[in-house]
Amino acid sequence: MNAAKAGLVQAARHGRLLLVLGLVAGITLPSVAVAMRPWLQELVAGLMFISALRIGPRQVMGSLRALRHVAGLALIYQIGVPVMVWAVLTGAGLAGTTVATALLLMTAASPISGSPNLTVIAGGDPAPALRLLIVGTALLPLTVIPIFQLSGDLGDTSAVFAASVRLFVVIMGAAGAAFAVRHVFFRNPEPSTIAAFDGLSAIAMAVVVVGLMASAGPTLSTEPLMFLMWLAVAMGANLGMQVLAYFILGRTAFRSDKTAFAICSGNRNIALFLVALPTSVTDPLLLFVGCYQIPMYLTPILMKRIYSRTT
Repeated sequence: MNAAKAGLVQAARHGRLLLVLGLVAGITLPSVAVAMRPWLQELVAGLMFISALRIGPRQVMGSLRALRHVAGLALIYQIGVPVMVWAVLTGAGLAGTTVATALLLMTAASPISGSPNLTVIAGGDPAPALRLLIVGTALLPLTVIPIFQLSGDLGDTSAVFAASVRLFVVIMGAAGAAFAVRHVFFRNPEPSTIAAFDGLSAIAMAVVVVGLMASAGPTLSTEPLMFLMWLAVAMGANLGMQVLAYFILGRTAFRSDKTAFAICSGNRNIALFLVALPTSVTDPLLLFVGCYQIPMYLTPILMKRIYSRTT
């Protein structure tokens, strides 16, 4: 094993630590985070490439027979859940507040591009997460329409439609390129090669999170109570969704893939809306998006006890 490969294998063994270091860098190096923001799309594409390279087309294509069931789960996640969230918040008199907007957009979004990577670090099978990511992203231009109509104050769905189509093209392009590379160079990768892919994935996620934390660091130093309030909302929403999904899915036909699908449930691509909606809607959400990265990247640590359960 050469030195570079050995280094990546070591990175895989310390994947959780690398995610924590990425969060710390994002909070303590705000100038670096701001400088990375324009490159987020390229970074996300790279993350998808690594995920698809690690999983390979055989695992993804072999499970497309269950596409109807995955599509059904995506519809529950991206329509059913936000409708329930909207009903609860409206009943509580919170409709139209910034917190309500944040939670509605979070639950309406498709899974994050890093969900397969998080699943690997959490010890689960990343293939189901990749399938749900692809299907959920493909459906997003359609699933956002009823949610936006229900709320009435989130802006024009056409911008979200265009942005979600662009995201789907990026994801499919990165996955297609990765599958081609795997077919040519890594048809039957050794376990050490898979471990090296996992290490590369952990490093990539640690880099990407720095660019997503641009607004968190300054707020923590100037308005710590505001930061802590939004962190509590983000932690409750993200981890709460994961816990609920894990135990509910454990009683369904998805029980064997419940770790991957639970991670997808709590970790949604709300950042997509930052480039698709008016700044009047998104600016108040920037702090939530920054805080949301914390439970996201700490998922393999905070959820370790639950996801290590065998039943």
